[in-house]
Amino acid sequence: MGKLRSRSKSLYLLMIVVAVVYMLYVTYINFIHDPQAAEFLSHKTGLKRPVVLPVWLNVMYVHIVFACVAMIAGAINFSTKILSNHRRLHRVNGYLYLLSVAVVVLTSGYMAPFSTGGKINSIAFNVMNLIFMGLTVAAIVQIKRKKVDSHRKWMVRSYAFCFTNMFIHMITFVLHNGFGVEYALSYTLGVYGTLVLNFALAEIVIRCIYTRPAAIVPQGSKKGKVTI
Repeated sequence: MGKLRSRSKSLYLLMIVVAVVYMLYVTYINFIHDPQAAEFLSHKTGLKRPVVLPVWLNVMYVHIVFACVAMIAGAINFSTKILSNHRRLHRVNGYLYLLSVAVVVLTSGYMAPFSTGGKINSIAFNVMNLIFMGLTVAAIVQIKRKKVDSHRKWMVRSYAFCFTNMFIHMITFVLHNGFGVEYALSYTLGVYGTLVLNFALAEIVIRCIYTRPAAIVPQGSKKGKVTI
């Protein structure tokens, strides 16, 4: 029991640190260092349609902002203290997460045809968008049915996709800068590798952390409190 709680707390703190550091990095790169995304756009070759830069940039900014909101909202709702003591905040924040994911998916859908690496990556991004939205809706449906355990497991799977961009660029950086793989190929491997990695990490977390029933049941449930 003690080891499980300690492991859960350590993982939660690590997740918070990674999320905050990454959000600061993304904000600096995209709004301060390279607000025109010149470096990123330089890798987009052989596009079938031209990038309308002002529109693309505005969509990208909206995408980044709501991706950060989703990352923050999701992290907050994994807090046991907030769930126990501030149920209304947890619920409202959950809908904020849902809204943010919807905006992220829509903006990503607009940018997908302009993906680095061409159509093969455009398809992958559209698939990931559908999966991301589907996992999030599944989590909402489960809590509406008062199934807390299923809800939090689906939320773990959904939240893993908040780190999609980070994993893609990490894999791309390692392959391109570390092993000299051509950038477009590195990016493609990063996209498909991240799709697998998101699912794998989510299932690892579920099997290592959520091994016991939830200690809290949703309001309105006739069941008694379940202990961890």
